[in-house]
Amino acid sequence: MNNELLPELINQFLEYLEIEKNCSKLTIRDYRHYLDVFNEWLDTTLPGKTLKDLDLQTIRKYRVFLANRVDDKNMTLKRVTQNYYVIALRSFLRFLIKNDYQTLEPSKIDLPKTESRSLKFLEKEQVDRLVTSVDTSNEEGLRDRAILELLFSTGLRVSELAKLNHDQVNLERKEFGVIGKGGRARLVFVSDRAADWIKRYMNERKDVFKPLFIRYSGKIMEDNGGEKMRLTVRSVERVVKKYVRKARIPVDATVHTLRHSFATDLLINGADIRSVQEMLGHKNIATTQIYTHITNKQLHDVHKHFHSGNKS
Repeated sequence: MNNELLPELINQFLEYLEIEKNCSKLTIRDYRHYLDVFNEWLDTTLPGKTLKDLDLQTIRKYRVFLANRVDDKNMTLKRVTQNYYVIALRSFLRFLIKNDYQTLEPSKIDLPKTESRSLKFLEKEQVDRLVTSVDTSNEEGLRDRAILELLFSTGLRVSELAKLNHDQVNLERKEFGVIGKGGRARLVFVSDRAADWIKRYMNERKDVFKPLFIRYSGKIMEDNGGEKMRLTVRSVERVVKKYVRKARIPVDATVHTLRHSFATDLLINGADIRSVQEMLGHKNIATTQIYTHITNKQLHDVHKHFHSGNKS
């Protein structure tokens, strides 16, 4: 297998991710970057080495290269980031073998364990402080309160929230469907409090724009159902940051922190892990199980009932 074919094989792999695996454009962009780095390293460092000749010794050399690689901020890559490069390479090799190319068996490439990252989430009192820090005396404030309430109520990803149109959110049934990562559909549920604030916000709206959440700065553009009025992902992130600072929350909370808070709130109050997996839209239960390190109501109840240090 000539290395001149490597860029073309990478393109075929990325097409496979897009068409067969239904990966997002962001995932495909990242995989292209990771594999382009490998291609450039192999071509520069080991020009005589082909994919057919790939062995574990070559992989070790590549990992040394990654460990010493610096990013745009002149910082060495974190261990978890290095793993992303290796995961992309393993997926690429798996694709090649599936298509009858001879190369290194990807299962031989181990990933080193990384330090578990602390999971940030807000306590109920902190969530209450956050949402009540919004001045709801105007339409923009009502929008912001509705955004915060909906994020905590549903565990939506920021991209999922930004795509919402008001006609898809059923406030009578207090539920609606979204298409999440990997094109997976799921049902999300709106709390009574979140539904109330969305209703208040929509009652103030006098426009006919389709997006559930719109911007209030810049030029008003009414074309295509007001699509250009839609609040962007970046703007939603700024909304959350604004009120985190205003409420003086001691956690550097983001939109994703509210997603974590949604999951931990359910588990603390007795929800089972499989139901939380469904509501978060996780493909694998292992992804959801990170929350059980923080809270497990059954274990808490056992400790409360049996530990001698608790009051009888």
